Amino acid sequence: MSSMSEKVAIVTGGSSGIGRATAIAFAKAGATVVVAARREGEGEETARLVQAARSKGLFVKTDVTQAADVERLIQTAIARYGRVDYAFNNAGSGKASPLVALEEADWEYELNANLKSVWLCMKHEIPAMQKTGGGAIVNVASQGALLGIANYGAYGAAKAGVIALSRAAAAEHSVDHIRINSISPGAVKTDLWASAPPEMLDQVAAGIPLKRIGMPEDIAEAVVWLCSAGSAFVTGHNLVVDGGFTAVQK
Repeated sequence: MSSMSEKVAIVTGGSSGIGRATAIAFAKAGATVVVAARREGEGEETARLVQAARSKGLFVKTDVTQAADVERLIQTAIARYGRVDYAFNNAGSGKASPLVALEEADWEYELNANLKSVWLCMKHEIPAMQKTGGGAIVNVASQGALLGIANYGAYGAAKAGVIALSRAAAAEHSVDHIRINSISPGAVKTDLWASAPPEMLDQVAAGIPLKRIGMPEDIAEAVVWLCSAGSAFVTGHNLVVDGGFTAVQK
């Protein structure tokens, strides 16, 4: 993988899990990393880990469902580092609920956190990349966008929207030399799994062809590749990183 030195990457949802692992992976590839998240203490820690990887790092407290916050994030990156080359729009949330039990506010929350946020980020990231001749964006979808998962209908609908939105944006902005892809992780061992009993983890792993739950670093490496010169002919694609689980479903 070619060096990303002198490039600037934005990672939303960078306070933990996949976001933190990706921020560190960008740093190890040489990129300067702007970390965005709502949780200030954890976000600042990610920025310190970026710096520990011998790269420049900055934390910007951001709620990606708020237009003013997203605009400030991009403006801060440009003011500090002069450009935006890569973006990993990772922030999101999933709440389990049967469809008939969802309140309207719950539905709106899922779409705002998982789909509106991606649109808002691209709305401000793309003009920044146009000014410097191009870039690459990766948006987080989910295995739940591809499979019917009970009690996650709103989440799955929002994530399916991310795939469609990414493809449309890729079609619109290929002329600007901006590649836009999505990534659909499967089961990944993030903080959400921290309290799960070992037997549950074993059961989940048993259903995955590679016989293990993914690690945040598995997703991070795929994201950095999608932004790198190694994927220069890839755009409008949804990369499934789930240990083969989706492929074997009937």
